[in-house]
Amino acid sequence: MTEFLQLDLPPLLAAILAGGTCGLLGSFLVLRRESLLGDALSHAVLPGIVVGFALTGLRSAGPMLLGALVAALLATLAIGWVRRAARLEGGAATGLVFTGFFALGLVLLELTGARSADLDVDCVLFGQLETLVWLEAQGWASFFDPAALAGMPRQLGLLAAVALVAGLAVALFWRPLQLIAFDPAFAASLGLRVGRWEMGLNLLIAAAAVAAFESVGSILVVAMLVCPAVALRLMTDRYAMQVLGGAALGAGLGAAGVLLAGPLPAALGLAVSLNAAGLIGTLAGLVVAGCLVARSRMA
Repeated sequence: MTEFLQLDLPPLLAAILAGGTCGLLGSFLVLRRESLLGDALSHAVLPGIVVGFALTGLRSAGPMLLGALVAALLATLAIGWVRRAARLEGGAATGLVFTGFFALGLVLLELTGARSADLDVDCVLFGQLETLVWLEAQGWASFFDPAALAGMPRQLGLLAAVALVAGLAVALFWRPLQLIAFDPAFAASLGLRVGRWEMGLNLLIAAAAVAAFESVGSILVVAMLVCPAVALRLMTDRYAMQVLGGAALGAGLGAAGVLLAGPLPAALGLAVSLNAAGLIGTLAGLVVAGCLVARSRMA
């Protein structure tokens, strides 16, 4: 049990929090037919993360999250400007901006010396789930020991905070988000400032991306923003089922990926293990494929 708490529980919690949060917010991207925007925001935050580190010299949550939110805001404004100035459709403008921001982030990684703090391309793309450990844990009593809790990976605290904020935001603004997702023109006619609501939602998605990138990587963030939501969209037309089901499926995929990658093979006495982030992404793709097959048979 001590070994499970020290080595397996932290990545398990990180995967559940990241998957659940991304699954929750991803439903709004899918309903608005803006799934590519999740890809854009998860990559566009990189320059802000690197600048936040460069200005403070610390890999602390506050500066990096603030930098990521500023970068996400700038990327959202840039997408709108490019669409108007170049008269491009939304997907083309989004792809142009996020590739530019991501390239800038990669250049800044080299120029600022962020690699020396283990903030590198591999970390950004693929995450470091397996490196999350809680060595101070000596049993379930550690959850009530302030000294032991202080030794928990800092990534878990940031993930939990973002998950809490995202959950509260969706619960408090359930109806306005529904109107904006299904009929923004009608929402505007009711007096809702759709642009501001969309900006707030984009900033939440950016916060989820930066909270999850160090643990699961930006590639898996994209998968978890899209796959659970798409799977539910194939199986239901109910708003509540879509949003809450996306969150539950995302959390479940995160848990299944971590457990199948290491703890379960170890418990069975097998001398093999898999990359947890890669397995989570694979499972997400298989779930979407399964839902697609099931939907085609029901048609």
